[in-house]
Amino acid sequence: MSSKTGSYLRGSEPLRKAEMTIRLSEFEIPPMQDALLVGKKAPIGPEAVRRMVDALSPEQYEIIRIEHHVFEAAVLKRSLLKLLPAEKLLPILLEECERVSDEQAVVKAQVNIVIQVNRAVDL
Repeated sequence: MSSKTGSYLRGSEPLRKAEMTIRLSEFEIPPMQDALLVGKKAPIGPEAVRRMVDALSPEQYEIIRIEHHVFEAAVLKRSLLKLLPAEKLLPILLEECERVSDEQAVVKAQVNIVIQVNRAVDL
């Protein structure tokens, strides 16, 4: 390759870069975080997830069966549902998770909710 061709290729080829983010955290029991979405053809079904969650951290998660083309159940941390009801949280989770998974997947999600409150008082 001549230097003329080499410079031509370098100028016309798109520059490709990869960015990587690594999130390290303490291992948790159960090995799930705020939400788990169970695909319709996942190797572990909603009942197996229920047994796991009930055995490892009883009363901390709520399992919700859903009508969705990719997922059949959602497991949501109850403390999270105090901040945002399932009717508001689930559509957002489903929309984002279906973009990166399929029916065979079990998707674990970390959800951070920040509530902002502004109040005015009469002076």
